[in-house]
Amino acid sequence: MSKKEEKTKMKDNKEKELNNEMDDVQFEEQHKEEQKPKGKGHKKRKGKKEDKQAAEYEELKEKYDDLNDRFLRLYSEFDNFRKRTAKEKLELIKTASEKLIVDLLPVLDDFERGLKAFEDHHADPELIKGMELIYNKFYNILKQKGLKSMDSMGKEFNTDWHEAITNIPAPSEDLKGKVVDVIQKGYLLNDKVIRYAKVVVGK
Repeated sequence: MSKKEEKTKMKDNKEKELNNEMDDVQFEEQHKEEQKPKGKGHKKRKGKKEDKQAAEYEELKEKYDDLNDRFLRLYSEFDNFRKRTAKEKLELIKTASEKLIVDLLPVLDDFERGLKAFEDHHADPELIKGMELIYNKFYNILKQKGLKSMDSMGKEFNTDWHEAITNIPAPSEDLKGKVVDVIQKGYLLNDKVIRYAKVVVGK
């Protein structure tokens, strides 16, 4: 091999080594660039994304709270409606026969007056007994429906139960302000007053 060829070969080898070194340097620089932390622009984009997500979360939370509040209010109103309806239904069942029973009270009064008249005129005991049987049967049917007579004689006058017809001097000190006579008996239906007792009050 001639000296000229050797020189050419050496020159080519040096160029190859130089090219390889330049490639290594470029690779290292490129690798460093890739490893460099991302710049402010990326942080800014990331911050905007987080702000958007936070805003969406707050909006969804407000909608949830609003819907939950509406649901609780609606449930409360429905529960009150259900309880009120059940109570009204129960009261209706209890007092469904109130008008009919009120209309039958004068018949009950007539029975009692008739029995008293029979006793006062010393009627046949068998007749009185038969009348009492009919009266008791009639009264017990009404009693099963919730009817109850007031026991007013000698009790304190009470405007919630009694209607004063007149006042008279009390026969004794302990009867002042109390019922001394019952003109018409009072009645309750399932503890509700359906007819006030008409009474005479001592003063």
